[in-house]
Amino acid sequence: MVIQKQIDYWKTGAEEDFAAAQSLLGKGHLRHCLFFAHLAVEKALKAHVVVKTKEIPPRIHDLARLSKITGLNLSKEQKDFLLEFGVYQLEGRYPDSQQMLLDKVSVKKELFRAKEMLEWLKAQLPAL
Repeated sequence: MVIQKQIDYWKTGAEEDFAAAQSLLGKGHLRHCLFFAHLAVEKALKAHVVVKTKEIPPRIHDLARLSKITGLNLSKEQKDFLLEFGVYQLEGRYPDSQQMLLDKVSVKKELFRAKEMLEWLKAQLPAL
């Protein structure tokens, strides 16, 4: 496995999925917007998993679990965000889960929080 190719794969995927989230917000697809934002953060974390373990990341979607594998020094706010933001992958994957009522204002706030996290994660990636 070529480590840099894996890191680039996950980083590029994160950027593309976040762009998709922004587009979905513009079209009013709020639930899907947050699902793709979650996916973007997940992929950025998986890039860090590759850096740390030199292996392909596990096929899990739990942001808090992924962050533990990375060994990143996260603030309490960042840890809380990862715990809270996990709900959006459940909503996108499992239609039988309890669906939250979403409005554009709250989704914009959540998307902003995801963007901050994503930018921080990308900034922490080493240049190999």
